[in-house]
Amino acid sequence: MKKQQIALAISAAILGIAVQAQVQAAGFQLAESSATGLGRAFAGEGASAENASVQARNPAMLSYLEGRQMSVGAIYVMPSVNTPGDVTIASPLLPQAVTLNADVNDVANNAVVPNFYYSSQLNDRWTWGLAVNSNYGLSTELDTTAAAAIFGNKTSVTTVELNPNIAYRIDQHFTVGGGLRLVYGEGEIGASVPGWIDAVRAVPGLPSSVTAALPPAGTELKYLKGDDYGYGWQAGASWQITPEHRIALSYHSKVDLDLDGHASGLIYTGGSSKVEGYLPLELPAFAELSSFHQLTDNWSMQASVNWTDWSVFDQLVAYFPGEQKPLGDISSDLVKDEHFKDNWRFALGTMYRLNDTWLLRAGVALDKTAVSDEHRTITIPDSDRHWVSVGVGYAPTKSINVDLGISYLRTHGSAPINETMNMLNLAQVTYNGESTGHVWLAGLQVSYKI
Repeated sequence: MKKQQIALAISAAILGIAVQAQVQAAGFQLAESSATGLGRAFAGEGASAENASVQARNPAMLSYLEGRQMSVGAIYVMPSVNTPGDVTIASPLLPQAVTLNADVNDVANNAVVPNFYYSSQLNDRWTWGLAVNSNYGLSTELDTTAAAAIFGNKTSVTTVELNPNIAYRIDQHFTVGGGLRLVYGEGEIGASVPGWIDAVRAVPGLPSSVTAALPPAGTELKYLKGDDYGYGWQAGASWQITPEHRIALSYHSKVDLDLDGHASGLIYTGGSSKVEGYLPLELPAFAELSSFHQLTDNWSMQASVNWTDWSVFDQLVAYFPGEQKPLGDISSDLVKDEHFKDNWRFALGTMYRLNDTWLLRAGVALDKTAVSDEHRTITIPDSDRHWVSVGVGYAPTKSINVDLGISYLRTHGSAPINETMNMLNLAQVTYNGESTGHVWLAGLQVSYKI
């Protein structure tokens, strides 16, 4: 193997496409279906039926909406996530192990999560609706020469979901509903050579043949980009136990995507050319058990337990089916081992109506991580999150409602990260660090009864 290919293989082993990903729910899931629910930390979201946005969590609750209704809004996500740490390189080629600073601040980007919902009551039994929102997404970007750029300098996953839904009222106690999940997804993953490669190149005693083969800082190592359409289904039911109490259950199936596009960078093409490829990505199924309790004429309580099938997110593997293959004529590449586990979320909320015009909301939640301490990496430095939310509803007329919500998410302490990889028996690279941070969410929802 040529010296340049050896150097590139070492870079690939260091890289591993460790995608910097940090969003406001476990993994890269989005909880933000509406600003209405944001004010109570999405507690009881599948059983509350305040406006047409409820169908995003439970299509059966469309039966509780009278006439025709429309709801539109957006939630602004403001994360502040830091991953302080060090990279240590040990190799027989080096006189001693080299430890380099790899601190990263503000690894996650701000983002807007918009939504649109419509419902129409056909008769006393049937109601249909349409939802447009997103259930998964992330966005991070680092400078191409940042200390951690080799672990991922650009990562983006964007999904847009369209749900046509239908609900049926069986009697005064039970409703059922279902719909389709039509999802468009696109993603980018990139990594580059960090600036500290110059310090490694200057280590005394390093063979000149190796230093000459090391790529310069900022060089693109790996870059993959693709998109795809997928589909699934969702279903739900509700039980009105008494006029004051009801419970609801909903389930959203998985959606399989093959992000079809191209790959480039030194690892894949050795230059600026591109090769065709695709990256399978399974968007996991999730379910919610929720309840609504009207305690007095003005005061109600809500609760939810959510489950997401994150254990399906085990490995990311890129495939290259075309005639042109990456260096080494490989037809597939293990991009990253993830080893996620199923996660749970618990939420408790309340609403208090001051009068016909004003409504107050509040809620708390615990969002459990999808990553165990054993498998946590700088790829997705996930940890338990605590939610504290407040909100207010304002109804200037009987037909218009304006909802505002604010949430603060704090990680549960620091999440330790310890990764070690062997680079073709030439060097051992270890990352030691942690993930800390918080997230602010602010949302606005406007609902109209037509």
